[in-house]
Amino acid sequence: MTDAALPLANPPAGPAATRSDPVLDRLKGLHPKVIDLSLDRVHRLLAALDHPERKLPPVVHVAGTNGKGSTVAFLRAMLEAAGHRVHVYTSPHLVRFHERIRLAGRLIDDDHLAALLEECEVANAGNPITFFEVTTVAAFLAFSRVPADVVLLETGLGGRLDATNVVDKPAVTAVTRISYDHRQFLGESLLEIGSEKAGIFKPHVPVVLAPQPEADALRVLKLRANAIAAPIQSWSVEERPDGFRFESAKRKLDLPMPGLAGVHQITNAGVAIACLDHLPLAVDDDAVRRGLATVEWPGRLQRLTRGPLAASLPPGWELWLDGGHNDSAGEVLARQAVDWSRGQQSNEGSDGGPALPLLLIYGMLSSKDPFEFLGPLAPFTHALRAVAIPGEEASFTAEESCETAKLCGIRDHGAADSVGAALADLVAGRSGPARVLICGSLYLAGSVLAENG
Repeated sequence: MTDAALPLANPPAGPAATRSDPVLDRLKGLHPKVIDLSLDRVHRLLAALDHPERKLPPVVHVAGTNGKGSTVAFLRAMLEAAGHRVHVYTSPHLVRFHERIRLAGRLIDDDHLAALLEECEVANAGNPITFFEVTTVAAFLAFSRVPADVVLLETGLGGRLDATNVVDKPAVTAVTRISYDHRQFLGESLLEIGSEKAGIFKPHVPVVLAPQPEADALRVLKLRANAIAAPIQSWSVEERPDGFRFESAKRKLDLPMPGLAGVHQITNAGVAIACLDHLPLAVDDDAVRRGLATVEWPGRLQRLTRGPLAASLPPGWELWLDGGHNDSAGEVLARQAVDWSRGQQSNEGSDGGPALPLLLIYGMLSSKDPFEFLGPLAPFTHALRAVAIPGEEASFTAEESCETAKLCGIRDHGAADSVGAALADLVAGRSGPARVLICGSLYLAGSVLAENG
């Protein structure tokens, strides 16, 4: 995966202002709550715009707590490798809002985006609507007007009442790994959270499920699918020394490791390949392989090899970035740390050989549980420098994050004013090469990509 920054709404230095920025700012003021799960406002605005959601090519709708963005990235890469034109809607963005909407393979043009947002603003006529809802409608409007072969939709939060859940009959729905996140909106148990994710299932529409580590999550997904006669796809992946094997009723493939780092990406790739079986589009095995090799998804266990932050490191050091922020993300990174500690070569370009000490630069939003994320990583962490996330009032302070690190058993911890200062402090404190992982928040990841771009 390339480490070049994509075109975050408010990075530290700020990208050049565009025509869409003032419209986006106005739309943020149409509803007092940032999140207010409902479909009523979305249906009203879609009706005012003559229902663009009914004029789409085949739709793949993906929900889940972890991995849904990576799954969409795999789908896009494989479909485009097969020559298909692909619309994509994902969230959140890392550097600029435009990342959320891809039209037939390209990030949406700013003038086009501004015109769509203004059209939605006029049709909404000042009525209450959340920012995510109105921008989702703008994406549907764009997708309905630009020819493409398929639409890939990633839910924003949950599923049942997510603004993307307005397509009556997608070609296939998928749910990636379910974990604890957004409990104030989705519930405190995996049964409740899973029930919300299963809300994207539609009668008689095929369902692809990722393996679930918790039986409650899998049970509620299967119960919902069976209740509405939505057939559940049977598929499997098996890790092998040189890659993995995928099997379904339609395909049996021996494949190389995916282009996204981390063994967990094998499962996300498997979900994506299983979804292909239900699309009225040809994607041969060679396109699957090429898509796996060329997939890009910034901010997800991404090695940074260029830019000022990477350039500030001495020879032999590695710099990595990950935006995960919940218990599952902490577990995934801990598993990667185990592989690193064994000196195993990474599919993102780590040179293998002797294991490097793992050093963290860590920042997190105060709405997240820092112990669930940091706890699994703590046993593998040699040192940690904490930062506040730039421009985010809801960020833990660096001092608060240091207290979390201390309670998790990380002895060498300290606060820093910025990622650059944290990196310099870590380098100054060691005599040999090390591996630095910047982690804890997608917002922090976006800030780093903007700074390092």
